Amino acid sequence: METIWLEENKLEEFRRCLQERENAPATISKYIRDVRTFYQYAGEGKSVEKERLLKYKEWLMERYAVSSVNSMLAALNQFFSFLGLENWKLKRVRVQRQDLRGAGKELGEEEFHRLVQRARAGKKEQLALIMETICATGIRVSELKFFRAETIAAGTLEVWNKGKYRLVIIPKPLKKKLRRYIKERNIRSGPIFRTRTGKAKDRSNIWKEMKQLAKDAGIDLKKVFPHNLRHLFARVFYQTTKNLINLADILGHSNLEVTRIYASEGIKEWKRDLEKIRLIKKIAT
Repeated sequence: METIWLEENKLEEFRRCLQERENAPATISKYIRDVRTFYQYAGEGKSVEKERLLKYKEWLMERYAVSSVNSMLAALNQFFSFLGLENWKLKRVRVQRQDLRGAGKELGEEEFHRLVQRARAGKKEQLALIMETICATGIRVSELKFFRAETIAAGTLEVWNKGKYRLVIIPKPLKKKLRRYIKERNIRSGPIFRTRTGKAKDRSNIWKEMKQLAKDAGIDLKKVFPHNLRHLFARVFYQTTKNLINLADILGHSNLEVTRIYASEGIKEWKRDLEKIRLIKKIAT
């Protein structure tokens, strides 16, 4: 029966492989953490057989939510691919599709506007604008760092994330708000959304601020997190345009070649569709 040895040097080699693949630092940390959980379960420095691996899957199911189990198995499968052990990969736990809206986890438009209004009432203009930026463009929270003072005027941003390059278009109402924000705070260059020390805001900063805002606004905390703003954008965009292909491109769910963007009418369609979205209110001229 085939066995593998769980050695620390293999884990470090796996880390270097992920870095060479240009995985995001957060992704690398998670993969290493999840594989190390398997090491701790099976015993570092010991040999492991496939039967032990199947028991590990059962062990995870007893201790974690299904979504977490599948995420940890995905990391472990990446590790086995790195080792050349494709036949060791474990199948994901199959889950019946759930309607998030029925489960009460989707953020509604009215709730979004309440959050933004509450943020501004509490003198949290940056948080309000962060939420509007995500909800008006569909970006990931990790992509806020690409919103820089020197790039807003163009109305488009170049984003590189998850190994993919794409353009992000800034709708006119949002562009106007961002330019006013930059001017008022005298931000000459660098990230628009930053901490008091000048560093770009990260996911944890924003998540904590949004949770506190949800409490103040009386909105279910389960609904309020950065990625749910992206979900809201996707739902409203599709309801408005019924254009699933453009939505996939805008969200970065398909490979995007720069030459195809500029050689087609695609970017003009994106602009037209984005301008139809009315999630953020216009400011007076």
